[in-house]
Amino acid sequence: MAELTFTSKDPSTVNANVLVLGVASVDGTATIVGPSSLDTSALADLDLKSIGAGAKADTVVRIPAPSGFAAKTLVLVGLGEDHYGRVEQLRRAAGSVTRSITDVDSISFALPAVEEEELVAIIEGALFGAYAFRSYRTGDAATSGTPVSAIEIISPIARQSAVKKGAARAEVIADAIKGTRDLVNSAPNELFPAAFADIAKATAKGTGVKVSVLDDKALVSGGYGGLVGVGQGSTRGPRLVKVSYSPLRAKRKIALIGKGITFDSGGISIKPAAGMEAMKSDMAGAAAVLHTVIAAAKLSLPVSVTGYLCLAENMPSGSAMRPSDVITTRSGKTVEVLNTDAEGRLVLADGLAAAVEDGADLLVDIATLTGAQMMALGNRVSAVMGTDGAVAEVLAAAEVAGESVWHMPLPEELRPTLDSQVADLANMGQRWGGMLVAGHFLKEFTAERPWAHIDIAGPSYNENAPFGYTPKGGTGHGVRTMLAVLENAAG
Repeated sequence: MAELTFTSKDPSTVNANVLVLGVASVDGTATIVGPSSLDTSALADLDLKSIGAGAKADTVVRIPAPSGFAAKTLVLVGLGEDHYGRVEQLRRAAGSVTRSITDVDSISFALPAVEEEELVAIIEGALFGAYAFRSYRTGDAATSGTPVSAIEIISPIARQSAVKKGAARAEVIADAIKGTRDLVNSAPNELFPAAFADIAKATAKGTGVKVSVLDDKALVSGGYGGLVGVGQGSTRGPRLVKVSYSPLRAKRKIALIGKGITFDSGGISIKPAAGMEAMKSDMAGAAAVLHTVIAAAKLSLPVSVTGYLCLAENMPSGSAMRPSDVITTRSGKTVEVLNTDAEGRLVLADGLAAAVEDGADLLVDIATLTGAQMMALGNRVSAVMGTDGAVAEVLAAAEVAGESVWHMPLPEELRPTLDSQVADLANMGQRWGGMLVAGHFLKEFTAERPWAHIDIAGPSYNENAPFGYTPKGGTGHGVRTMLAVLENAAG
């Protein structure tokens, strides 16, 4: 991770490799902006249009520093429209710089932050954007595009204690997002359920987080029929991994349940070949849960939190679960499997039941659950549904965290479509409103506890061009929202 330093000097006097200034639209005109200490007179003759600079988000232009600046080069970054709030606007702008400007030793940011919260957002965005996944590259490709190793923050308020405290928190969150992205980007031949469980153990070492693992045999004897059924088609068996952080005098007991399908072929109800390679990301929920719990421990939050990583590989074979099979979940409820590609809800059913048994007073599950989520909200906005109080907690947390989440309903008329002729319920209902139908299925396993379900099918994995601090591939979406839920619960 990049090293952070702080200065309150005049930006023009800082001897930086790369000095970052903002470009905002002021009365319809693109204008260079920075801290209150920035003297812009040396930039008065700079024709922004001719060099391709502008206020549009993700516009990043690098030029030689003009006379009057000690820096070697300037980067002019568009701040974009204030659609997401000033804080997120700055966060994304900073991230677009560190994502775009690579193979440099250091970058110095002199963006227009007035409040401590704004300056911390710049730090967060810069850290989030400084990411690259190079695990499988060799030779020159293994080092090209290396993220910046040092980030300097320039502001009159840079040395305030609130900024330093916020920066320390930002480093923990950035590490959690990096860990989540790395897991999502990992190849499924290497990241299978048992390997994921081993990574969870290694990640938790020295953090005070306890890890316990139920292997395939323990899952059979424990009656975890959802995990067993989904995983039985693979030669690499399922796992239920519990990661628990339980500080003394914890104010609440919260459960985070993550879908962890390390590869989803669809099983017997096999998916089309086109796009199946992205199904390595079907464990993004479990990855986010793991690193949220680790981050909570690093921040010493006074709240008890247990993560349930519901891990399985959904493969077709002679031993695979079939359409029309009936499975018995951990809760004792039976499910008729109408489609083996609706498997995420089956493993989450077992995870939710385990969390209820352990006495959690708030359940939050997160999953790449339905294609219907993307049909409804696109691939940058996740959905949340559940009980009113729990949903309100998630929405409030997402707003603070800067992640895009939208409240979806659970219309009562959709629940009967999950009725089965042979079992307690079916794993599929009507096609229309499929995201909401899946929410109704999960609700059956919450024992009427406060519960929120977050569907991250789109935002968890970016298959399109990178933007802001979001790279192509795994994004880490959900970590910030869940951590903010925990922080809010801790007061």
